[in-house]
Amino acid sequence: MIAMVLAAGRGERMRPLTDTLPKPLLEVGGKSLIVHQIEALCLAGIEIIVINTGHLGDQIQHQLGTGEKFGVVIRYSKEGDEPLETAGGILKALPLLGSGPFIVTNSDIYSNFDYQSLPKQLDSDAHLVMVDNPSHNLEGDFAFEHGQLQNEGAQKLTYSGIGLYSPKFFKDCAYGKFPLAPLLRQSAKINRLSGQYFSGFWNDIGTPERLKLINACEF
Repeated sequence: MIAMVLAAGRGERMRPLTDTLPKPLLEVGGKSLIVHQIEALCLAGIEIIVINTGHLGDQIQHQLGTGEKFGVVIRYSKEGDEPLETAGGILKALPLLGSGPFIVTNSDIYSNFDYQSLPKQLDSDAHLVMVDNPSHNLEGDFAFEHGQLQNEGAQKLTYSGIGLYSPKFFKDCAYGKFPLAPLLRQSAKINRLSGQYFSGFWNDIGTPERLKLINACEF
């Protein structure tokens, strides 16, 4: 299975830290966020990782190289200075992602999620890993019941930024800049969005304050 790590965002909420350093290279415990993700994917047996880059993306490629030092093959999908948002970035990278289901994960999360727990087969458009709602997203994203995700429900959970996707999910999309959320909402509406609940450690490193807090707590 192939994995894609999303790393093209400008990291506006992380400024001024991201004025000169791409967000995925910010460090937790002396190691960059994106390296934490790469190592977790390698532990799960992933051999090919696609990384999309945008703002200051050359720094990411310079640090990670071909992936040889991690025991993995890294391929790059370059978006330039105008990132294509999540869905647009995935669509552009599809030729690098193969014909089967592929993992997508955000580069700016810090977690002990085991990627081996994801399904080996995919019977839906996408399969999302859901977590308890953090303080910055108390209303959640999707209701979760019996392995299915719905747009409405009594108790919603938050999408962790980790998922398994079918290439067919993007087959009717036009190349360009567009978000992922509307596509997921449509799949949930027609009962084509599955999920799993993760109760382990997960943190969305979205602001300098959160980065500082996680470094202080963990290390």
